[in-house]
Amino acid sequence: MLSYVPGDSPAHRLDPRSKLAVQLSFAALAFAYTTPTGLAVLTVFVVVLLRLAATPVVDALRAYSFVFVFLLIAPLLEGLTWGSPWFVVADAVPSALAGYRVLLVLLVAAAYVRTTPVRESRAAVQWAIPGRVGQFLGMSVSFVFRFLPVLRADIGRIRDAHRARLGTERPIPDRMRLIAVASFNRAFERADRLALALRARCFSWNPTVPQLRFGTGDLFAVIVAVSFSAAALHSML
Repeated sequence: MLSYVPGDSPAHRLDPRSKLAVQLSFAALAFAYTTPTGLAVLTVFVVVLLRLAATPVVDALRAYSFVFVFLLIAPLLEGLTWGSPWFVVADAVPSALAGYRVLLVLLVAAAYVRTTPVRESRAAVQWAIPGRVGQFLGMSVSFVFRFLPVLRADIGRIRDAHRARLGTERPIPDRMRLIAVASFNRAFERADRLALALRARCFSWNPTVPQLRFGTGDLFAVIVAVSFSAAALHSML
């Protein structure tokens, strides 16, 4: 499960605004160059980025393991045919490349989540979008980053309890229904507790956020982001 981990890696020392710029420009570049050569070059960049962010590749892939099913199903469905030869590799290749592109974007997002405190992400959003809208979006980002790992942990505990009670012996539709109902009930309980905690702490729409400062490393990150954006724009034109 991915969450912020304190550290002193080069990515930890960057301003969240420059990291967001790199993340968004990389996503644009990945969608602009969905070719084997382009994705191979982007893969090298992702590996380097994960090293700079002290994020193990195995941990990042394990965190997104639930996405693999959808990324694998799409190429299989594209390649299937109703008659001989039953599966056409050429038809499945574009979908497979698109799925791999999504995986690269998720790995870059994993590096951001692991190296950026939630409060700094909220401050970056409120800096980029001033006013009440920015405060609402910043609050939403902080809630998602804090709430989602808790919900995923709850679902894992529900599944473990289900297996311990021989729930795996039930038909698949029953198992899906029981786990889904228990997960939703747990999520609503968490939401009620969160709302009560916010009221008890006099939740503010405009809290004091950490002061953001650009450093020397951020200049390099901004140059990378601008280069990626320019390359993506050149491909589109």
